[in-house]
Parts: sequence; C-alpha cells; structure tokens
Amino acid sequence: MPSIVHRFRGFQPVVVDVETGGFNARTDALLELAVCIIEMDEDGWLHPGEVMMQHIEAFPGANIEEAALEFNGIRPDHPLRQAMPEREALRELFLPVRHSLRETGCRRAVLVGHNAHFDLGFLNAAIERTGYKRNPFHPFSCFDTATLGGLAYGQTVLARAVAAAGLDWDKSQAHSAAYDTERTAALFCNIVNRWRHLQELEEDSA
Repeated sequence: MPSIVHRFRGFQPVVVDVETGGFNARTDALLELAVCIIEMDEDGWLHPGEVMMQHIEAFPGANIEEAALEFNGIRPDHPLRQAMPEREALRELFLPVRHSLRETGCRRAVLVGHNAHFDLGFLNAAIERTGYKRNPFHPFSCFDTATLGGLAYGQTVLARAVAAAGLDWDKSQAHSAAYDTERTAALFCNIVNRWRHLQELEEDSA
C-alpha cells in the first residue's frame, strides 16, 4: 500500500500559515498559527487533514504594526480572542504533528507554505524565543506553493493560484491563518496529485 514516508524522502508535508504584527520575525509579534497535516490515502493520493489553529499572545516587547492589523483584521486585545502564550501554542500544534510522524514513520515534518520562508522564519523565531526543544519541523527545508503555483498554473498569488486550480476562494475569509492554511493545503494536494496523474498518463501512452 502506498505510504507518505516514501513520497517525500521520509518527510511529511505539514501546511503552516502565520498571521503577524509585521514582516520581521525577530521583532514583530506572532499572532496566529495554523497547521494542517497532509495525509495519503490507500491509493496514494494526497488529502488535507484537519486544520488546527491557535491565537497567540504577543511576546513581551513585540512590535505590532497598525498596517499589519489592518491587513489581517486581527484585534490583539479583543476580550473573546482567547489567545495563549507562544510556547503553549507551539506545544498544542506540534503534538499532533509529532504523533503523525510516529504513525507514518516519517523522520521530520517539512513546512508547506505560500511564500514558505516567511512562515518558517516566524516559526523558527518563536521556537528559539521560547526555547522549545521538540520541534518536529526541518529547520530550513520547505515546499513553497507560490513556486509550485507558478509552475503548475502560472500564478504565484495564493487567491489566483487557487482559482486557476479550479478550487473555491472566499475573499471574506482570506488572511486568517486557518483559512489560508486550508486553501494552501488544498492547492498543494491538487498540484502534487495533478503531477502524479500526468505521470500516469505518460506511462500509459508509452
């Protein structure tokens, strides 16, 4: 039976999206973090797993740009936001990733993101800041759906790549970590599955 451990050289793709208080991972607040573990069915096709998301308290001394809040719509001080400290959020979201690695036999999780190095930079900064020791993610390798979308559909903007792939896009939900993660996961699976389908067609015609 096909197994994801053999598809990506022992790595398990996990889609990550962050919403932040700016562009500098060292100085700007991490405000939302969402993850989605990519799964493989018994026929070898990829599917997005459950999207898990946490609201995060800005770390002490963190910078938050007003322009960033206008863009993502986050109100850090909203009384119903139920944010948690960075370390607790990492633990809550990394635990199911580590459990999946044990189940699949994969060595590490590899971050999948749209402009992935932005998300990986904020993730790594939070891990370093909190001294978190059980990070399941590879520290620098990643899959970027901006690049893959450009290759597959000629589109590097997430909304346009999703639309070009024939998937739904709800503008009103965009720029929340949970929604962007879900759409990025769908796009990633679509591209990888499409590539496999094209390979099978080529083999059948040979």
